[in-house]
Amino acid sequence: MNENTKKENNTSHSYKPHVFISTGDLNGIGPEIILNTISQPELLDICVPVVFSSQKVITYFKKNLELENFNFFPAKDLSQINPKKVNVFITYDQEINIQPGTRDKNLRSFAILSLKKALESVRAKKDSILLTGPIDKELMYGEDFPFKGHTECLERVYQTETLMMMVDQELNLRVGLATEHTPIAQVAEKLNAEKLEKKIKIFYRSLQRDFLINRPKIAVLGLNPHAGDHGTIGNEEQNIIIPVIEKLKNEFSYIFGPFGADGFFGSGEYRKYDGILAMYHDQGLIPFKTLSFDRGVNFTAGIPIIRTSPDHGPAFSIAGKKASNHTSFMNALFLGLDILKNRNTFDTMHKNPLPKLTVENSDAE
Repeated sequence: MNENTKKENNTSHSYKPHVFISTGDLNGIGPEIILNTISQPELLDICVPVVFSSQKVITYFKKNLELENFNFFPAKDLSQINPKKVNVFITYDQEINIQPGTRDKNLRSFAILSLKKALESVRAKKDSILLTGPIDKELMYGEDFPFKGHTECLERVYQTETLMMMVDQELNLRVGLATEHTPIAQVAEKLNAEKLEKKIKIFYRSLQRDFLINRPKIAVLGLNPHAGDHGTIGNEEQNIIIPVIEKLKNEFSYIFGPFGADGFFGSGEYRKYDGILAMYHDQGLIPFKTLSFDRGVNFTAGIPIIRTSPDHGPAFSIAGKKASNHTSFMNALFLGLDILKNRNTFDTMHKNPLPKLTVENSDAE
């Protein structure tokens, strides 16, 4: 969020959007980066933070982080939320054996419950965002959470295709993924024309509505080394990617590619585009995190709600050592607020478009 947006939110609107926050794994750095972010008093000028946890858990981390001046308001219902305070929505009240840095499957139920209640709230409350703390995908996976991550969970909830997008507003860098948490051995078989077309359309429309880019330029990367070298190194470019790009150029003029990923990022070509679609996870995230580690944001495009998260996991190796960096989490909060503002602006602009002036409905002679 830029300074102008902060000032506008502070001075022009009496209503402040709600930011519903799930804690993620309690033994990871999630609670640390959450409290280090929401303990900043100026944040209350622009939003209403609501953390889904318990008084005992938040008090434990408050003491551990030595945040003596941080206070919160406990609530058990959305109607009780205090717009002038940091709120802790009492989601559970059990005694929990928290041991930062330890991978403990017994804590997964609290992370799941926090996410469930936060998601229910953002779906019920207009002008709100969902901000998710980092989870351990292996620990979270189970019968009550049969997903590889937050993105797949949201796809199931909304029964729709989504796009995992990594965003760095400072670098004007947005990287989307055609396949998300897919094993490398399965990427080629998961990639097909229908799926790729859906991903590009979600990307394009998100850039328009969520980022207010009128005619976004999207670069599509190839799947194979050197984008297949005209079929010499694989044929997915010739059979799938190029036909989809050519088809969509009739609808969206500014779709380009396929590009070889190494040269595309190495030469700085990525700076010329509003969005970059990578074919698989590491093809997009390795260059993104090299350029934007500890600063980038994970955004889920293609769903009605706004969901953002930091671009990293629970980082057990540094949990509890006061070594975590909350920049990415704070950027995720600010990006969510910016997208909310952009969506409202976009929807207002397109709700009642001006009618085309014709001879029949004008006073012209």
